[in-house]
Amino acid sequence: MIRLDAISCQHGRQILFVEATAVIHRGEKVGLVGPNGAGKSTLFRLVTGEETPDEGQVSIDRGVTIGHFSQDAGEAGGRSALAETMDGAGPVAAVAAELGALERALADPERAGELEALVDRFGHVQARFDELGGYALEARAREILAGLGFTPEMVEGDVAALSGGWRMRVALARILLMRPDVMLLDEPSNHLDLESIIWLEQFLRSYPGAILMTSHDREFMNRVVTKIVEIDGGELTTYSGDYDLYERERAVADAHQQASFDRQQAMLRKELAFIERFKARASHAAQVQSRVKKLDKIEKVEPPRVRRTVDFEFSPPPRSGEDVVRLAGVSKGWGARRVHDRIDLLVRRGERWAVMGANGAGKSTLLKLVAGDARPDEGAVVVGGSVKLGYFAQHAMELLRPDRTVWETVQDAFPRASIGALRSLCGCFGFSGDEIEKRCRVLSGGERARLILATLLYDPPNLLVLDEPTNHLDVGTKEMLVRALARFEGTMIFVSHDRRFLGALSNRVLELGPDGPVAYGGGYLEYVARTGREAPGLRSVAIR
Repeated sequence: MIRLDAISCQHGRQILFVEATAVIHRGEKVGLVGPNGAGKSTLFRLVTGEETPDEGQVSIDRGVTIGHFSQDAGEAGGRSALAETMDGAGPVAAVAAELGALERALADPERAGELEALVDRFGHVQARFDELGGYALEARAREILAGLGFTPEMVEGDVAALSGGWRMRVALARILLMRPDVMLLDEPSNHLDLESIIWLEQFLRSYPGAILMTSHDREFMNRVVTKIVEIDGGELTTYSGDYDLYERERAVADAHQQASFDRQQAMLRKELAFIERFKARASHAAQVQSRVKKLDKIEKVEPPRVRRTVDFEFSPPPRSGEDVVRLAGVSKGWGARRVHDRIDLLVRRGERWAVMGANGAGKSTLLKLVAGDARPDEGAVVVGGSVKLGYFAQHAMELLRPDRTVWETVQDAFPRASIGALRSLCGCFGFSGDEIEKRCRVLSGGERARLILATLLYDPPNLLVLDEPTNHLDVGTKEMLVRALARFEGTMIFVSHDRRFLGALSNRVLELGPDGPVAYGGGYLEYVARTGREAPGLRSVAIR
């Protein structure tokens, strides 16, 4: 269906692909993985034809339609979310637009003289619209938008009034409604809540077309893809199976390559030692020449590429009292909307509360109340003795000073820390070499999140309040953060849509629902087992 045949591609001095080859067959679900900057976005552009390789060929079967969802979807406005979604439905959208224009023309008294021609054309267009499934189009568009979390009011509302994250959902809905033969999906779960992610998983698993996608959500990849294509060092390597199987197979392949490299290095040392020892002896000249020629012909085994993962080690936080936070009869509203009504909650030392709830349930509001970023309308939020609080909020990334570099930002935060300690901190959170000289204004969303987390965790509080800390983080940084927080000795209250993060770190769950909060003993995995659902907005889900 799609074949990348010995492609080579270079951007400036950066070599992205060197005679790389991969094939995507009809109906395959493929995950595209590789370090940042390896060329994942470039590969998408090669498939769509926006770029051409310097060498090699990209072949696509005749008649194959391609839909591309990227993170730089353009601005939209002036139409409803429903109209914007339906406009992306491919040929049927153009037919629908003509049908609408004909309906308006038929109702226009000034065009009465064209009535016979208009009626004739309307019949032909209507038949084509029916043939393309157009009368089911609106229902499908509404179903997709609902699956992605849109309320009926948002479906009919102007796209221009939506935040950037919700406009990205509209762009994703357009591709899903289009139903192309191949979907290219760049981080499709980035702006989705847990309910929408689970809905999207089910949609993509049952989708008959082929999918090539990137994602920083490990569990999402595991449930959708059946093949992995890895970009690394200019090569494309294909693995059968999901992301977990890919990691295991890659580790085995690396171990075999390291063993082969070590064996060859031992043999080379032995041969070189013989040559060095006997090169001056005439009696061994033939043997020495034979071994020199042998070494010249040997194909050198390369060591496996180093995939750096640096773990972050917490300093021990100060010990807090047993009662860390108490909410007593707390109510809170925004405008006329009452979000929380007389909540009572006690958080004790060492507990790790995952706060869950459907869109609009008030998860972020609850965290703001705990962190002191918002005040209750009624009741009290009491922070216990010796509590040192650290708060990661989405808006915190906007507070970074744009003209300061990464290095200046961490130095400003910890002026007494040693240069070595701060360099180690930067390295743990993915800033190495010249990257520490980047100014905050040019950092990506993921880089800003990493920088905020670094400054939050270096001098650790004993109470961490985290609102979606894994948004924009790549898989490697997420894994590092999970390992680090698993060793954290303090108390945590957090919101996350990442199921690995939820399952690995929670030991309590607070579900916010229309009937008030419900507390569950045990962590997220116990919550799923007890309720039969992975998120509060779902009835039940079959867990793979």
